Amino acid sequence: MKKIILTGDRPTGKLHAGHYVGSLKRRVELQNSGEYDDIYIMIADAQALTDNADNPEKVRKNISEVALDYLSCGLNPEKVNLFIQSYVSELTELTFYYSNLVTVSRLKRNPTVKSEISLRGFNSSIPVGFFTYPISQAADITAFKATTVPVGEDQLPMIEQAREIVRSFNTTYDEVLVEPKALLPDNEICSRLPGTDGKAKMSKSLGNCIYLSDEPDDIRKKIMSMFTDPEHIRIEDPGKLEGNTVFTYLDAFCKDELFAEYLPEYSCLQELKDHYTRGGLGDVKVKKFLYSVLMEELSPIQARRKEWEKDVPAVMEILREGSKKAKEVAAETLQEVKQAMKIDYFA
Repeated sequence: MKKIILTGDRPTGKLHAGHYVGSLKRRVELQNSGEYDDIYIMIADAQALTDNADNPEKVRKNISEVALDYLSCGLNPEKVNLFIQSYVSELTELTFYYSNLVTVSRLKRNPTVKSEISLRGFNSSIPVGFFTYPISQAADITAFKATTVPVGEDQLPMIEQAREIVRSFNTTYDEVLVEPKALLPDNEICSRLPGTDGKAKMSKSLGNCIYLSDEPDDIRKKIMSMFTDPEHIRIEDPGKLEGNTVFTYLDAFCKDELFAEYLPEYSCLQELKDHYTRGGLGDVKVKKFLYSVLMEELSPIQARRKEWEKDVPAVMEILREGSKKAKEVAAETLQEVKQAMKIDYFA
């Protein structure tokens, strides 16, 4: 069996540091590993519209922004297939057929759906498209017969529901669909990078993001205002690491070899942590080091983005070609599904 990856992002804004350590960096590693036969990376505009139906322009303008972030992070269109979800209409038809295999009560029990509904304050006014997203996601995954879906731990219930749909379809009709497996981040800290304000999640709506395309001065300002230990008032005070956003970011981004260049009085991150916890190390010094560490990672990304920004039509052409290929593959799966369901009347 082929090893195939399906993953993607909602185009509701530019991508940020949380996206990078949580998924983008890993995608580039997977792309270059040579372990997978096909990798599909989807810009999930149709899914974004489920809670942005009244603001389609927001989704439209961010298609190219997300694509620019993909390419600048190192995703190579010669190695991965970048496509736009709504272009592949077969995904909508698969969603319709799969909806007959899932009950309303099962959707209500999905922890990820419950969490997202609460986060967006939908209460009883839940758009049907948003409510049935687990079914749509199952269509996205199975259309490309993905064996592997890189996700954060909070998305595991979605993958499990997709697996249930696959088993239900294959049992009811025929062994057509492939049951996917989740691929979790190998660094737990990277799976859910907090916002600069210390909130549990970096979120565009909360305004606590460091975007990959932020200017260096803006990144510096965001880091210098970052949440630390509120009880670490004086330099000589012992500091706490737990809940300290600066050290969480260092855990996600820092490499020990960077100390020689940017903070030579320490040899590794553990030494820096030990000094901070016993007292005698100020937040400003640590934040300045974090800025250097972060820019070490982001500067090459930003340089590549500036080059791609010179030819946005070329970026859109990559998406056009990728979407055509994705549509062809999804159409083959859809035909197999319809044949298994015995609704291929004119075959």
